[in-house]
Amino acid sequence: MVESDRWRRLRWRLRGAWQWPTFALLTVLDALLVAWLPFQGEGGDAVGAVLIVGFFNLLAVAVVAPFLGMALRRRRRDLPLVIARDYAGTALLVTIFLALLVGGLLHRGPRVDQQNARAAGETAVRDWLAREEPAFAPITLVDTRELEPDRYRACAYIAAERLPICLFVNTDQSPPGLIRDTERLPNRS
Repeated sequence: MVESDRWRRLRWRLRGAWQWPTFALLTVLDALLVAWLPFQGEGGDAVGAVLIVGFFNLLAVAVVAPFLGMALRRRRRDLPLVIARDYAGTALLVTIFLALLVGGLLHRGPRVDQQNARAAGETAVRDWLAREEPAFAPITLVDTRELEPDRYRACAYIAAERLPICLFVNTDQSPPGLIRDTERLPNRS
């Protein structure tokens, strides 16, 4: 009699022990997804992504999954509460992953457009400097900062000068509109 209970328990454990392996795997995949395919902004670093998705996954497993497990237990009386909670937690983790994936894919187009606009603005700044300020021709760096959508402030540096030449760039027109900034303060300040 004891043997049959052990086998039954083992069967339930194998059927219901997916939450924590799924948590570990999807926390890593979610972090990679948030870092490489962000659902908003430009993305972040891997450490920040691990912290944020780890928090949300843990919140889902620790706070929401018990309530969903109780609801599942009401519908399926044959499931032990622990197994129902495990199923609910696993489903929540997969749902979070899918939501991050869909959000990242939906945001990918606008993010690529923004990166292309920034690159076009930097190219326009380099061309303008080569034409209007030949002394600045060996440009070592163009530091671009987004002020608002389609509006940037680009500062060009050369090794000989301490202060950059900065321009305001409007990328919602073709070619990008450029206005020289009279202040030579770098973007970092």
